[in-house]
Amino acid sequence: MIRNLWGPQDVADYLGVPVGTVYQWRSRGGGPPGRRVGKHVRYKPDEVERWFEDLPGEVI
Repeated sequence: MIRNLWGPQDVADYLGVPVGTVYQWRSRGGGPPGRRVGKHVRYKPDEVERWFEDLPGEVI
């Protein structure tokens, strides 16, 4: 089953960062992979979660 796609605000809420940070990541070529759908950017939740899990660093 396909989950609903996320918008930038959904990604920001999931990661606990300001939505502006998500836009900055995208404009700088970083952050989770997103795709343009018309004039909107959409993210697959599984890819955002995978991107987060693959970040370097220690787990607290």
